[in-house]
Amino acid sequence: MRSLIDIKELSLEELDSLINTALDIIANPSKYNEKCRGKKLATLFFEPSTRTRLSFEAAMYELGGNVLGFSEASSSSSAKGESVADTAKMISCYADIIAMRHPKEGAPLVASMNATIPVVNAGDGGHNHPTQTLADLLTIKRKKGRFNNLTIGLCGDLKFGRTVHSLISAMSRYEGIKFVLISPTELQIPGYVKTEVLDKNGIEYVETTDLVGAMPELDILYMTRVQKERFFNEEDYLRLKDSYILDLAKLSNAKKDLCIMHPLPRVNEISVKVDSDPRACYFEQALNGKYMRMALILMLLGIK
Repeated sequence: MRSLIDIKELSLEELDSLINTALDIIANPSKYNEKCRGKKLATLFFEPSTRTRLSFEAAMYELGGNVLGFSEASSSSSAKGESVADTAKMISCYADIIAMRHPKEGAPLVASMNATIPVVNAGDGGHNHPTQTLADLLTIKRKKGRFNNLTIGLCGDLKFGRTVHSLISAMSRYEGIKFVLISPTELQIPGYVKTEVLDKNGIEYVETTDLVGAMPELDILYMTRVQKERFFNEEDYLRLKDSYILDLAKLSNAKKDLCIMHPLPRVNEISVKVDSDPRACYFEQALNGKYMRMALILMLLGIK
């Protein structure tokens, strides 16, 4: 039995296999609509979510399986004080696989150590979000056709942005990758990501506060929202929330084949006028998440 807590747990070969499965699902959906018949996915979401929870549920339904679970901590026994470990043991009696989101870093890892079924980390605090990274990788593959020799701009909240941390971990394994880290000084990438991932892998990166200045060299621009729920005081959040707003004017000197990504939800960091620009990929990115979660469910359940 195997779980997925961190994107680094997947080898490059396994990532390629998941992407190939997802591409086959896109091309031949009917081939997969009975693959999980009789299987149950438990969605344990202790923190609000729309895309991640619904795409896990859609993934399981489209594989012919069923879904049970909850969408907020207050409707679970954690409100009575039940531990994550006990919840994982109990859910193992009812389901075949767990997708878990939790505000505390490490909670899905604890669940995986106590469950007798696979556990997928669907986001733990500001730490990791491996299935979002799978969605990101499929988007990059479909838009760019490659994972090497890319300049990737990451913009916004790089301190608390778990999607950013996971994507850096994944892309740092490919050749010719350069990151441009665009953020206010207060929301810069954490030191451990620099030392343990970027420096350790010899990845080229620059830090800047200037989005417009960085734009011409970017192949991919990954926007993120400033996350209100990660701030300890509202004053800091209000001061930083509008640091970067992407509009058509800022794209005037961008590459014609730039791929604009965003893990969503957005607040106001991408103007809605950008949505009709052919370089906007974020809604397609959300759809790609469903296909990659379908591929992952099959892999973790050992279904060919």
